[in-house]
Amino acid sequence: RFMSRDFRKKAVGLILILPILFLAACSGPPGPTKGKAAKPLAASAAGLYARAEAVDTARGMLGVAYRFGGADPRGFDCSGLVQYSYKQAGLRLPRTTQALFRASQLVDPKHLQAGDLVFFTISSKKIAHVGIYADNNRFIHAPSSGKGVSYASLENPYWKNRLVAVGRF
Repeated sequence: RFMSRDFRKKAVGLILILPILFLAACSGPPGPTKGKAAKPLAASAAGLYARAEAVDTARGMLGVAYRFGGADPRGFDCSGLVQYSYKQAGLRLPRTTQALFRASQLVDPKHLQAGDLVFFTISSKKIAHVGIYADNNRFIHAPSSGKGVSYASLENPYWKNRLVAVGRF
């Protein structure tokens, strides 16, 4: 065959998103940024593709057990799930929740897109939890010991009251 199946899949995906990116470029300057890593990808076709792939990978990890410090399918903590999911999409991200926050491009929560990172406080003002926004006000995360990777709703009062930022790579 002339093109591999994976190459065709990626090429079709890029062709489908190019008109969206063209229209998005007309929407004005990006929001505030923090940190230095991966800024050019945030508005690029590669960034959009990586975010979609990261969501798909995270969905494939649903049910995997929580493991403190875990960053592979044997078990995940919240930032380990994010790092692993993006790594499978070809993007190296920082390992900790704080480092992910500092490196991401902050975006208005009203403009959530699949693959954006949602950052939360838990018991202090410090950002202590991260998940990957999936769709329909849901995000995928590795919540805590004794629980597996799962969906949670941003409409749930627990998470709604603790959401502090949305970041994009």
